[in-house]
Amino acid sequence: MAASYSIRENFQIELYGISGIAENRNWAKTGISLMDKMWKEVKTRQLPNKGINVWVYEPGDKMFAGVELTAEPPGDTVLERKVVMLPKYIWALHVGPYDRIPDSFKLLSEEFDRLGIKRGLPYLEIYGHWNEDVSKLETELLWSLF
Repeated sequence: MAASYSIRENFQIELYGISGIAENRNWAKTGISLMDKMWKEVKTRQLPNKGINVWVYEPGDKMFAGVELTAEPPGDTVLERKVVMLPKYIWALHVGPYDRIPDSFKLLSEEFDRLGIKRGLPYLEIYGHWNEDVSKLETELLWSLF
């Protein structure tokens, strides 16, 4: 569960991945499908990367699953390049199973609404390295501020 948050500035990340539309707003199913396609390309092509999954939620129920590469991919890759810049954003840390991220999202959203904090898209989830103990999984949550 996300215990705290902070307001930060100047986040930028360059990702390579796959985008799609979350049909019926089924974010988890869409994100996993996009992530699987992205990792298939990264592993098949042996593209050097940082190993961290990043999901980007965008207007129009659009979603992007990507990874930071440590070298330029070949020109014929199916991966799309996406640069995300957040001049001002809210950062929070969810610790625990991935299927509990919606709980943290809801609690934090309620807190932001109560405080009158205006936020929007893009919204990012940055998944930390895998841990066998799901109670120790860490996911960064980033909301754009307006």
